[in-house]
Amino acid sequence: MRSDFTHLPVIDVSPLLSEGTGMAAVAAKLDAACRQSGFFYVTGHGVDTELQRRLHDLSREFFSLPVEVKDRIAMRYGGRAWRGYFRVGDELTSGKPDQKEGLYFGQELPADHPLTLAHTPLHGPNLFPEQPAGLREAVLSYMAALTRLGHRLMAGLALGLGLDGNYFADHGMRDPLTLFRIFNYPPPADPGLWGVGEHTDYGLLTILLQDDAGGLEVKSGASWIAAPPLPGSFVCNIGDMLDRMTRGIYRSTPHRVRNPAPRNRLSFPFFFDPNFFSPVQTVDLPSGEITPDDHASRWDKTSVHVFQGTYGDYLLGKVGKVFPGLKAKVL
Repeated sequence: MRSDFTHLPVIDVSPLLSEGTGMAAVAAKLDAACRQSGFFYVTGHGVDTELQRRLHDLSREFFSLPVEVKDRIAMRYGGRAWRGYFRVGDELTSGKPDQKEGLYFGQELPADHPLTLAHTPLHGPNLFPEQPAGLREAVLSYMAALTRLGHRLMAGLALGLGLDGNYFADHGMRDPLTLFRIFNYPPPADPGLWGVGEHTDYGLLTILLQDDAGGLEVKSGASWIAAPPLPGSFVCNIGDMLDRMTRGIYRSTPHRVRNPAPRNRLSFPFFFDPNFFSPVQTVDLPSGEITPDDHASRWDKTSVHVFQGTYGDYLLGKVGKVFPGLKAKVL
């Protein structure tokens, strides 16, 4: 059983990007972080700071628009692709409305792509607003950069587990399902309301860019610790699928958000997940390790280790609970 933790480690992952000396040391640090807290900061990630700034500024400009303008790309128009804008309170976590609004994006697929033509859930073209100009280009450039980073981080995690660096790419992640959100958290009208309540993420790896407002908290045992923004870094955490695949060696850790600032808070979570059609399988760990199922201590009392099927099956079982009003559009 892992012990409680008081802080999240900061890991310079630049050796993973260059694939030079130092990869083993970085992999060992990633492995230790995933075993201990399931959360860590990464620096040396190579993602252009000007692109991040542009994405931040354009997002703040979009959310400042009147709601009737933002609603022109509402998620109800995205159909099975599950893309677009939602208002504050539309998204649910454990059945409770989140105090945030947001934009949903995914890999950009044209209307004539086979997966689009087949009406594959969570695949298709994005809904981009007409204003502000440039948001489309910034989002797609950022997603491409984070996809590259996700591949390198997964290579590091594979090495940390004693596997070949290409293990995850060779087992359903060479063509990952990539999902990107931009969230805007207004100051809560009621201090008892959460921007997003206690939860774990669904997939493999989340790479989060925060603004400087703070408000992210990570569960450590029976207590919560802050994960404040660090300049030049991303916060990363593992999701339920990596927990499932590693037999609980790497645990998906609950986290939550409340905006503590007197202004709006922006966050940019990027989800690097298994291919939609990839069967969920456990990793053959060289160590042969296994840990007890932790469902009794999870907030939802649900085991992630009993699931059988594809990642798409798992994900579709979750998304209908997040936006029940849109459930028929996807399922």
